[in-house]
Amino acid sequence: MKTIPDTEIYVRYCETDASGHVNNTSYYLYMEEARTKFLKHMSKQVGNQDWKFILASTKCDYLAQAYAHETLTVTSKITRIGTKSFSMEHEIKNAETGKLIAKGEAVIVHYNFKLQRSEPLTPEMRSILEQYLVAV
Repeated sequence: MKTIPDTEIYVRYCETDASGHVNNTSYYLYMEEARTKFLKHMSKQVGNQDWKFILASTKCDYLAQAYAHETLTVTSKITRIGTKSFSMEHEIKNAETGKLIAKGEAVIVHYNFKLQRSEPLTPEMRSILEQYLVAV
């Protein structure tokens, strides 16, 4: 089994709110960065830059606060592969202390934007995803 490389995030001041901690919406951006880097990596493995995916569902549980100028690490893993979609889980930790800050998950669907409908994952997509599948 391969592991998805971690994504390092430097928290900018503009990602915080009036309370001084990272705004709840920023965590979705951090998870998106990790997902899109993984999808780009997937497409490069088969020389195809035109894979299309859409986000069907996402959630985030906030466990601790993070602040501007901290570095966070997003660890991601594939936890489910379906016919037309797959699920990713993300853990966001303080890079220095290892403290768990937030946990999230997303359901990503293979999507045909021209026809406006989901489509089955191709055999090559499934093969790549299976290399990263973690039993939960």
